Amino acid sequence: MQLPGPDYPAPAKLNLFLHVVGRRSDGYHLLQSAFTLVDRMDKLRFRVREDGAIRRVNDVEGVPEASDLVVRAAQLLKAEAGTRLGADVELEKHIPMGGGLGGGSSDAATTLVVLDRLWRTQVPPEALRAMGARLGADVPFFLFGETAWVEGVGERLAPLAVPPLWYVVLVPPDPVPTPLVFGAPELTRNTEPLKMEDFSARPWDLKPLDGKFGNDLQNVVVARFPSVKAHLEWLGQHSESAKVAARLTGSGGCVFAGFGSCEEAHRVLREVPAKMQGFVTQGIAKHPLRL
Repeated sequence: MQLPGPDYPAPAKLNLFLHVVGRRSDGYHLLQSAFTLVDRMDKLRFRVREDGAIRRVNDVEGVPEASDLVVRAAQLLKAEAGTRLGADVELEKHIPMGGGLGGGSSDAATTLVVLDRLWRTQVPPEALRAMGARLGADVPFFLFGETAWVEGVGERLAPLAVPPLWYVVLVPPDPVPTPLVFGAPELTRNTEPLKMEDFSARPWDLKPLDGKFGNDLQNVVVARFPSVKAHLEWLGQHSESAKVAARLTGSGGCVFAGFGSCEEAHRVLREVPAKMQGFVTQGIAKHPLRL
């Protein structure tokens, strides 16, 4: 079944860097990161139901309806807001799954915002973010809706200005399970915390990696997933002009490099071997729904 429009966007994100700076007593890792939105987007469509049911109307490969963050987000908002309404939801995936691009979290955030509008439940933004945090660590960022300096377990966010860049993203065939990465015994968990000013004050590029502003999860992932290592090495060897050196995003397995122009990014993409898949995407400063 295809629902009538409009299409509501759910953009992907990239981690420009990711440091693990500690660990709480409950096992959650404390992070520092810079998140940027990009214009690679899933699309969602909604239809309000009067009978209160919440249903996803299409199949999504690898994502059972019961465990879909979109469905869980709708159910959570319905329960917390106390509405009698329900919704049919259609999810059109364009963001690779299991790649560290935040697709599921972005879909959940879009669901919360759009259904809050369609159901006219008028949940305050702070309460909506608190719901998002219950669904996943990245959801509050997508509700925040702009480039951000991120700390804690993803709940502390501050606006961050970065130059407009174009990114080449390569998609290894193996999805990387996030719990496996964070549970690795060799993972560095005590990187020295930095200040947002340290990031903003750089002559703006993140190259070469100098021990700061890398991804602490990267060594763990490439040691366990040869396909990620191969994609990262290829991109590193073919992105000499990059403003952001080739690196892993999130817990992977997607890798990316950032360039100053669309032409540079597409030149690199044209050289990608046929056995590798990838795409070019542009950084965007604000969420298209203006969350």
